[in-house]
Amino acid sequence: MGHWFQQNIVEPGKLPLLLALSAFVLTFAITRMITRMIRAGKGPFRNFTPGGVHVHHVVPGVVLSVVGGFGAVASGQHGAAAGVFAVVFAVGAGLVLDEFALILHLDDVYWTEEGRRSVEVVVLTASLVLLVLAGFSPLGVDQLSGEQQQNRLGVVLTYVVNFGFVLTALFKGKARMAVIGTLIPFVALIGAIRLARPASLWARRFYRRRHRTRARAVLRAYHHDVRWVGPRRRFQDLIGGAPDKTPLPGPRPGGGGT
Repeated sequence: MGHWFQQNIVEPGKLPLLLALSAFVLTFAITRMITRMIRAGKGPFRNFTPGGVHVHHVVPGVVLSVVGGFGAVASGQHGAAAGVFAVVFAVGAGLVLDEFALILHLDDVYWTEEGRRSVEVVVLTASLVLLVLAGFSPLGVDQLSGEQQQNRLGVVLTYVVNFGFVLTALFKGKARMAVIGTLIPFVALIGAIRLARPASLWARRFYRRRHRTRARAVLRAYHHDVRWVGPRRRFQDLIGGAPDKTPLPGPRPGGGGT
């Protein structure tokens, strides 16, 4: 285990990335826990409103992201400083992306249906970072034999082919399958060969004059959404909390004041 960690994480300089991913996920989890406590009126936490101005946690998130980002660039991939700045950047990124929907809509939509976008973006980001971390830098490790180099070249070629499937699935409007497919190639292949979503770039380009194919795509998308919208929303609510049933005027409770 120690040899594997040294060869695939430490030597390629991916220890800061591992620390960043851990800090990112932990920051999001803690932030959501605190905002849900504020929303419920439990615990010692309250919205931060100096001078009557509701300061969202995206503000310190931006500051930490800037400090951590520039510090990480200056410190390189190795050493204690690289790890420290990676954690600082990840904490800031976690705070920023937790309020991604607020940035997108320029409104406090934290506890609304639009606020679900923040959870989706956080899950997508964590998945992509995990993919990069799981790549294990196939050609970036020193002191490999010729056979090991060939094996790693085969891995890289496999990644390239799978990346093509991932892009195809993405153009077909299957973003979730594309993300999962980055980790599980078979999923990306399924997304690439199945019908595209009706509103996707692929459908607009290739289904424009194929009316029967477009009708099948619309029908399949409808049945898929009806089947999965419930479980998907329950999963998002489990992670980020259920949105308000009706919009509330003014700053919403727990809407990023931590």
